[in-house]
Amino acid sequence: MTTQSLGYRLSAATGIDRGDRLYQQDQVEVFVHPRVPGCLLAILADGMGGKSGGRKAADQVLLIARQLFERFAPGRDNAPDLLRRLVQESHLMIKLTAITSEQEPHSTIAAALVLPNRECHIAHAGDSRVYVFKGAQMQMRTLDHSLVQRMVEQGDLSEEEANDHPHANLLTGCLGADEDPPMTLARVEQLDVGDSVLVCSDGLWHYFTARELGTITNALRPRDASKMLISKARQRARGGGDNLSLALVRLDPLG
Repeated sequence: MTTQSLGYRLSAATGIDRGDRLYQQDQVEVFVHPRVPGCLLAILADGMGGKSGGRKAADQVLLIARQLFERFAPGRDNAPDLLRRLVQESHLMIKLTAITSEQEPHSTIAAALVLPNRECHIAHAGDSRVYVFKGAQMQMRTLDHSLVQRMVEQGDLSEEEANDHPHANLLTGCLGADEDPPMTLARVEQLDVGDSVLVCSDGLWHYFTARELGTITNALRPRDASKMLISKARQRARGGGDNLSLALVRLDPLG
């Protein structure tokens, strides 16, 4: 995606792999705004619930994201409001689907909205993450809505212990649950040329430190970085890997 008038180029790629599971329940996409150069939405959903329930939930998240984003007008509409609506409407749609389904569909959501003024707005629910890197250094990342993250915040676990904890996959909230989903919104005031935004499911981030993620996303083009991250995650899973998916966006210099 070239934004010549803005003085930089937005480069983006997605990657997805079934891992060692029977079914693919992750969905990921980067939507480029149909009318506004320099505006895109990276969106990821990690579905849960039966062999088809999770995939249906993830599909619904991406469908609603596309519909809302195509109507979004940067400069007129409020970016946090868009992300708030995306979480709320996806949650409601998944709950309505559950009423007519034998499965219990649920999904995480992680989204990064990049605006032409280089603001980046972030939303997530569950344990899919958004990382922002300045060069190879992590600038920020979302904090999971999970049992082990709560234990880390209470001082009962270290980050390293949390990653290998037997209850690492237990969420404290997600889309489609009985309770309203937790919703964390964040804003990066301005992305600079060389910065990267990585949206990924737990099937990917589980196998990397933030330093490794930053080094790979900074050193390679987004498409090549995506391929390498998936390949390394598959190697490190040693035959026990979850579905994994990612979207990577980087601000590159022109030329």
